[in-house]
Amino acid sequence: MRVHPNLFYAKILLFGEYGVLLNSMGLSIPYTHFIGELSFIGEDKYTDRNFAKRSNSELLKFLNYLKDRSSSYEDFIDLVAFEKDLKNGLYFESSIPESYGLGSSGALCAAVYKKYGIKAIGNSRKLNNGEIIQLKKLLAQLESGFHGKSSGLDPLNSYLKVPLLIHNQNQIEQVSLPGRKFGEDSAIFLINSQKSGNTEPLVRSFLKNCERKEFADLMEQEFIPMNNECIHELVNGNADSFFSKLARLSKFQWTHFKSMIPDSFLDLWVEGLTSQKFWLKLCGSGGGGYLLGFTRNYSATKNLLLSKGYDIVTVYENER
Repeated sequence: MRVHPNLFYAKILLFGEYGVLLNSMGLSIPYTHFIGELSFIGEDKYTDRNFAKRSNSELLKFLNYLKDRSSSYEDFIDLVAFEKDLKNGLYFESSIPESYGLGSSGALCAAVYKKYGIKAIGNSRKLNNGEIIQLKKLLAQLESGFHGKSSGLDPLNSYLKVPLLIHNQNQIEQVSLPGRKFGEDSAIFLINSQKSGNTEPLVRSFLKNCERKEFADLMEQEFIPMNNECIHELVNGNADSFFSKLARLSKFQWTHFKSMIPDSFLDLWVEGLTSQKFWLKLCGSGGGGYLLGFTRNYSATKNLLLSKGYDIVTVYENER
């Protein structure tokens, strides 16, 4: 994938939603369909001026957050240069949908760190694990200005622009995915729920449920192993085993995470499970935004979903 140094992409957490909160594995990929970049409001810019002004206003609030906690940020972010550029019309030109689980604030934080980072860690494929973890820590500090608390994974993925295999909170590996091993017509896709999600209350509810021993045991003994097995099989290119384990994970989420699935998609979820033509899972925290789909027969799946009126976006496709 050819990358532009000043463009920052959306991210998709293929596996690990909720599980990474319990130190499970995760697998995250950059998604170049949606992008963002820092820019300036100017006469030669053909953009939505209202969007640009709102973005500039939000960035000023972000700057004030950083300045109020300057002792935490002044060592690695040039706040003076950031403020000067904001007064000159800096904004974040972005096509990444907000509140859709695609890392819009992560891309913004990656862009800010790239431009204003003091002795910034480079976004190189040669970074060792210690450098990656340190980078994640700094980016998490930045994104906390938007979410109160951040794992740093979204901005890390946007900054490094490669798939990330999260072994645990202290070990992250840059990887390549063997997509061609999954068949000519296999694909990963998104379905637009047509409503925004709200991550914070869903995560709070999930963590509250984890205080119950029965639910915590279910997560530890079934969900996390299932999640980790899917990642292992996908990374290692074991197609048959991957789709078999994915089907189990999809059924598990339909059974135990039903409150996180928009009601209008419950029947479609079951249709995928029973037909075995496609499998759905949460994309991020759920509640809205996008749903994530996998199939070994994208031609038929795409025609079916379009005929039902669903808005779908291709993430990865092996052409026939």
